[in-house]
Amino acid sequence: MEPRNILIVANQTAAGAHLKALVRDRMAAGSCRFTLLVPATPSGEHLTWTEGEARALAEERLAEAVAGLRELGADVEGRVGDPRPLSAIGDALLERAHDEIVVSTLPPGASRWLKQDLPHRVERQFLLPVTHVVVEPASKP
Repeated sequence: MEPRNILIVANQTAAGAHLKALVRDRMAAGSCRFTLLVPATPSGEHLTWTEGEARALAEERLAEAVAGLRELGADVEGRVGDPRPLSAIGDALLERAHDEIVVSTLPPGASRWLKQDLPHRVERQFLLPVTHVVVEPASKP
């Protein structure tokens, strides 16, 4: 039986404990392969930013998160995507079919993705099951 392909879309929450718990649950339910997609969205912490800075921050978050998921035994690959989450997801789905999309966001009020209604927009646009996970950002060492 082929493993399920699960696309996880996260940025600030990529290394969060709640996301790790979801990955553990999916692995316990059966064979899975994960793609962790971190759109290179600009940080809300700075008034000005460059595309290079946004990409470098996304790559840093991706590396930390992929390492954490691999420690759990997850078969995971990572990629930095387009700054626009819907475009990044579309690009990832062109490369490989996925069975589920997990959208990980900050809590309401703090999340730009929730203000954009991203989880519902993803479900409508890509016609795949979408799981929305709300996590706190990982603490910085």
